[in-house]
Amino acid sequence: QVHLVESGGGLVQAGGSLRLSCLASGNIFGVHTMAWYRQAPGEQRELVAAIAKGGSTTYAASVKGRFTISEDNVKMTVYLQMNSLKPEDTAIYYCNAAESLGYLLPDQNYWGQGTQVTVSS
Repeated sequence: QVHLVESGGGLVQAGGSLRLSCLASGNIFGVHTMAWYRQAPGEQRELVAAIAKGGSTTYAASVKGRFTISEDNVKMTVYLQMNSLKPEDTAIYYCNAAESLGYLLPDQNYWGQGTQVTVSS
């Protein structure tokens, strides 16, 4: 079992910055990807950024160049640095951990409780 706790959300003006943190605990063995998702009211949850074992990263087109995902393996924490924030970035941001269960099985996904990010215009 993997437990994830997000923090760092809040209210910020457009153009400002915010850094989200996700502290992981439990049995991390088998986790191959950590990611940040977000969900705005009435909309589907979407992938924002992901970082895989080895350090390769993936970003949604809407945040590329503005957001940066990173991890600290000693602190067991993944970060999302968000710069040049826009009102459309307003959403609940969720931390995600994907665990491989084998080549013939889908990944097991673990989720944090979410942290609210609100960007005012």
